[in-house]
Amino acid sequence: MNKQVWILSLCQALLTTGNIVLISVTALIGQSLAPMPSLVTLPVAIQFIGMMCATIPASLIMARIGRKRGFTLGNMIGISGAACCIYALWLANFYLFSVGTFLLGIGIGFGTLYRFAAMELCDAKYHSRAISISMAGGVLAAILGPFLAVQSREWLSSDLSFIGPFIGVLLLYVLSLCLLQVVALPVERHQTATKKGRRLTELLTQSNYLLAVASGAVAYSVMILLMTVTPLAMMGCGYSFEQSTQVIQWHVLGMFVPSFFTGHLIDRIGAKNTILLGAVFMLMCCIVNLTGTTLIQFNIALILLGVGWNFMFIAATRFLTMTYQPEDKPKAQACNEFVVFSSVTIASLLAGWLNTTIGWYQLNLVTIPFMLVIIAALFIFKPQLKPSLQHK
Repeated sequence: MNKQVWILSLCQALLTTGNIVLISVTALIGQSLAPMPSLVTLPVAIQFIGMMCATIPASLIMARIGRKRGFTLGNMIGISGAACCIYALWLANFYLFSVGTFLLGIGIGFGTLYRFAAMELCDAKYHSRAISISMAGGVLAAILGPFLAVQSREWLSSDLSFIGPFIGVLLLYVLSLCLLQVVALPVERHQTATKKGRRLTELLTQSNYLLAVASGAVAYSVMILLMTVTPLAMMGCGYSFEQSTQVIQWHVLGMFVPSFFTGHLIDRIGAKNTILLGAVFMLMCCIVNLTGTTLIQFNIALILLGVGWNFMFIAATRFLTMTYQPEDKPKAQACNEFVVFSSVTIASLLAGWLNTTIGWYQLNLVTIPFMLVIIAALFIFKPQLKPSLQHK
């Protein structure tokens, strides 16, 4: 992999670090500021609404102005969102805080395309590994994110303790913005998006395209649902903020450490089999959660959830790129990102309500059928595309 892919990986790591900080503190901020219990996870959901709203415009904007300018725009919106959150927390204004998380979501929406940009920096035979490496920066995020979430709360007085993490998020976005200026992204590839590609309706009639999109959507939405509610479930079981943060840290390590070999795994066993393996890991996560609420069970379950997400999401991304031609890239990627993050948004909106109404045990039961549907679809839809049959 050339150094440009690794720089993009670092940008992805900074974005993911910010996400971990947000996940670690946003639900707790909602718990202290929300006017009613059912709105506790609203800021998290609003963040994903922002992400969802950005997915289609981000892909189409980058097709016109290039990846580099698009990522720069996304980072600037993220910076404004972090500043808005800081001001909202200073005022203790729940709804203004939600506006800030919306802007952060838009910035994250642009950043979700880092993995596609990484592919464009290397030869076709390295595409699986490029996606993996672009995601591998999350290992740094897994270490830095929880540390920053805990330590930054001590930067200011106890009454303003949650402002510190958002100062940290703002600094991460500024650093990422600086790094982007030295990445030599191939502008010409984005500016040559043709107008002769297939219609979106034609893409949506392909079973393999639909399977790739559905796999990514299920992987991400189930992961977000369980990860978002876990700190609340742990608090309900009497665990401390530091303990829940450590569980999230192990989870994020599970999400990103496999990235160092997921690309090789996809090349070896194929994208569909890797998705299948990830779905099995996520099922195991639910089973562990259903057996008890000890600290070690929370840790094991969240590690399984992270590894399962890694296999499913990276393999789904790779599989997606095998289902369309280069001229279809902007609309194919835009549709995928919209569907994936619309699902994530719905999961986030439902998280607080499900946790309040049906509880932790039933919530895990609700997620199981979604993985079973994906597993069934993997056996039904054939033939499997091989890594050797790359999209051109």
